[in-house]
Amino acid sequence: MDYVKLDPANFEAALPELAEILHACVSIGASISFIQPFTLRDAKSFWSEKVFPKVQDGSTTLLVAKTDEKIVGTVQMLCDLPPNQAHRCEVAKLLVHPNFRKRGVATALMEMLEEQARMLDKSLITLDTRSGDQAEPLYILLDYKIAGRIPNFARASDSDRLDSTTYMYKILD
Repeated sequence: MDYVKLDPANFEAALPELAEILHACVSIGASISFIQPFTLRDAKSFWSEKVFPKVQDGSTTLLVAKTDEKIVGTVQMLCDLPPNQAHRCEVAKLLVHPNFRKRGVATALMEMLEEQARMLDKSLITLDTRSGDQAEPLYILLDYKIAGRIPNFARASDSDRLDSTTYMYKILD
């Protein structure tokens, strides 16, 4: 498995695989801001209209995991924060294709994100995840601390149920 920072020159080539990962994750119920119905076209629009411009302007770092030159996982590090929060970054959209889970991909992507954060002199990483989601124990294993939970935070991707979110943080040494 290779883990790399996606270069803007490779956006067009990466778009179909990134869209497929996002679509697959939403289709199995991932709580990542989207609700059903969610099409492959919706996924492509998200990457090309929301993410790629921010990577291009440097406010977001996009990391990917590849196996046999195919992207199977991704995570974003958001750095476009107010001036009084320039010391921190946020984790967004940690996604691993369902066919490649339980292989250490998410852990390796998070470790790479932390390395990138240190290179940018960030001393604090924050994130939120659906309370009780499979990602929550992963973050705890990676030494993220729970700051708190908010009930009824976001609608589930596949129903009208409102799920709680858990806010977490990690102070970098």
